[in-house]
Amino acid sequence: MILVSAFLRSCRRHLVIAGLAPLVIALVGCGAKGGAGTAKGRKGGGPAPVVVGKAIRKVVPLEIEAIGTVETIRGANVRSQVTGVVQKIAIQEGQDVQAGDLLLEIDSRPFRNALRSSEADNEKIRVQLEYARGQVARYRTLSSDSMVSKEQFQKIQDDARALEAQSMVSESAVANAKLQLEYSSIRAPLSGRSGNINVREGDLVRANEAGIALLTINQLSPINVTFGVPQQYLSEINRYRTKATLAVKAVPPGLDPAPEIGELSFVDNTVDPATGTIRLKATFPNSSHRLWPGQFSTISITLTAPEVLAIPASAVQTSQTGQHVFVVREDKTAERREVVVERSLRGDAVISKGLKEGEVVVTEGQLRVMPGGALEIRSANGELAPGGEGKAKSKSKTKEKEKEKKT
Repeated sequence: MILVSAFLRSCRRHLVIAGLAPLVIALVGCGAKGGAGTAKGRKGGGPAPVVVGKAIRKVVPLEIEAIGTVETIRGANVRSQVTGVVQKIAIQEGQDVQAGDLLLEIDSRPFRNALRSSEADNEKIRVQLEYARGQVARYRTLSSDSMVSKEQFQKIQDDARALEAQSMVSESAVANAKLQLEYSSIRAPLSGRSGNINVREGDLVRANEAGIALLTINQLSPINVTFGVPQQYLSEINRYRTKATLAVKAVPPGLDPAPEIGELSFVDNTVDPATGTIRLKATFPNSSHRLWPGQFSTISITLTAPEVLAIPASAVQTSQTGQHVFVVREDKTAERREVVVERSLRGDAVISKGLKEGEVVVTEGQLRVMPGGALEIRSANGELAPGGEGKAKSKSKTKEKEKEKKT
């Protein structure tokens, strides 16, 4: 019984192995086919399509960029110097005014009355002074003939001098009354753009009242932009500033990217220890009034404009060993080369070491490029550039065409 059982188990084992054998053979066959397909895919990879640029010598300005605040050179908060009721507003809000233009009028009647009263008092004293001077002239003759005592003549002279002093005070009162009358007509102290008018006709204003001004006038042309740069640029700024006036560009917010051109006009005498920056000012003609007081603006100050070796900044790649580019050889293969980038500006990278003028570098498609690998040069729109195929690929295509002709 035991022998029969062992015989049955042995037969069952052989049957299972016999059934699995075709499956194993099928799997091995599939693996072989997959490997062959992969090898075939690698063999047909082809050159890497890339866009290229050339290393050329060109003028790339040495610039420092910052964010600045537009500030008016001259501004005035207009306040009344007399107390009275606003009778007339002579300008519109936001109007351009010239120095001396009438802005507001305050009721001038009280000041005219005060002027007439001062002039009357002055006239009265002048009459008294003329009489006193006549008395002095008459009594001088009598005193010389000893007709009057010296004490009496001295008193007449003292009265005349007192009236002269009173006359001077009276004339000052008249001049002050005229000044108060002039102050009732508020005029622009400088040329510029008027702001919001904070009073209306009929409002009572007081002399030199603290708080909100009647209106504000700011000069718009020319105008300043204040900005700060890191202190490490200070020595370079001072060095180039001694040679020539430094040009400054300002681009205010808006759709127009064209910059306003000005010049550096001020370098502060102290570095801010809290921020480590130095304060600078640039003056702009601002004839188009694009720069506005209180506005933020992008600033770039040009120190010098040398001719340097430059390539498109997109060609520079960064790795653990530093920066490098892929140089296109004559046979349209790639060479990985280490470079030293001195600085970058608006899409240009200035190369100080690693490239020569005229060499071609890869600017797009670096992910598919391998050192020594074949390249297929294309234009920016993706079309194949003239002569963009490598020599190896060109030869293979020629052979294929010859085979097709033979067949």
